[in-house]
Amino acid sequence: MTELASDALVFFGATGDLAYKQIFPALQRLAKHGELNMPVIGVAKSGWTLDQLKKRAQDSVEHEGGLDTEAFQKLAGVLEYIDGDYTDPATFQQLRKRLGSAQHPLHYLAIPPELFGEVVKQLKAAGCAEGARVVVADIDGAAAHRTAADRQDAPDPHPAAP
Repeated sequence: MTELASDALVFFGATGDLAYKQIFPALQRLAKHGELNMPVIGVAKSGWTLDQLKKRAQDSVEHEGGLDTEAFQKLAGVLEYIDGDYTDPATFQQLRKRLGSAQHPLHYLAIPPELFGEVVKQLKAAGCAEGARVVVADIDGAAAHRTAADRQDAPDPHPAAP
């Protein structure tokens, strides 16, 4: 079986702590190694502009591992931002437009678990889920504290998943 490479990275929670502490430094490392060859679209509801997100990303890498000017410029060159509510279909219609011709985006949910289902539902409704992958971040450690029986008996948190 041939595994398809992702052709866009969308990360929800772009202005949050996980983005600051881990995602931006990881993206800079990918850029440094020539492996960030796709659009990177951050999504959050913070009232920010793209320039503010880029400033936050730069501050992040300066404090969480060190700024590599050349790699950061590559990251900044592919970084986009959508300021929108996760329950608003307009946010996801804007995302669909920004994805352009991307057919296999990776959606990384660095958001509270109670929002996963809504975001997946909105991705599907906007046509952003077909051919995509969704990865959820365990930002509060909740998964580590659940037993196998808890997971088996729990309702599907992502009922709208494709």
